[in-house]
Amino acid sequence: MPGPLAPLVDRPSASGVFTDYDGTLAPIVDDPERAEPLPGAVDALARLARRYARVGVISGRPGAWLAARLGGRGLVLSGLYGLETVTAGEVVAPAEATRWAPVVEEVAARAESPEGPGAVVERKGLAVTLHVRTAPDRQGAAQAWAEAEAARTGLDVLVGRRSYELRPPVARDKGTALREAAAGLAAVCFAGDDRGDLVAFDALDELAGAGVAALRIGVRSPEMPPELAERADLVVDGPAGVLDLFVQLLR
Repeated sequence: MPGPLAPLVDRPSASGVFTDYDGTLAPIVDDPERAEPLPGAVDALARLARRYARVGVISGRPGAWLAARLGGRGLVLSGLYGLETVTAGEVVAPAEATRWAPVVEEVAARAESPEGPGAVVERKGLAVTLHVRTAPDRQGAAQAWAEAEAARTGLDVLVGRRSYELRPPVARDKGTALREAAAGLAAVCFAGDDRGDLVAFDALDELAGAGVAALRIGVRSPEMPPELAERADLVVDGPAGVLDLFVQLLR
């Protein structure tokens, strides 16, 4: 791997390595519950955590879901696009978000009812996601339903990769999570593959403006948004490319 990794490799005790989960650690699959990290990826993260100042996963997955698969390895874990953090094995969310839990639960029940949009419903606790990957004909209906529910309840809609997520209207995202996780570091990288990762790139831009060596890593897939590729300092091919990058950081 060429020079872009040098600021991290040269000062591991002052550097942070962060990544998304789906599409970066794990290949994209139709069933979200079957998204497993590429063999060797979790072990590589654990090894990175022993060498670098901070290593973490910042994902749209629930914090408990991340903790069950990645916990106990010294990783910084942030779920629900920054709404949740995992601290000493416990999932923590701000009170301004948790107070919306009954509203999210009610919307999830409506989504699963016969009057729902006909999409695959994923309950995430403080969020509910409508997936249309296996039902592309329902995309328009799912989007319209999500937007109507947001208008009715005050929840926000987050547009993802063939999905629409209803979540509390709290100003937290992958960018805020990355800024917090990277506090005090001299060099930081983040690997992402989806539109939701652009705010993490925004955070890296801000860190770079403050003198931090920031590396934006795009992870190529057929669904990679063009703007992510345009803003990336380095583009790798799928989870295999991310794993290769981890190996390079460990050399």
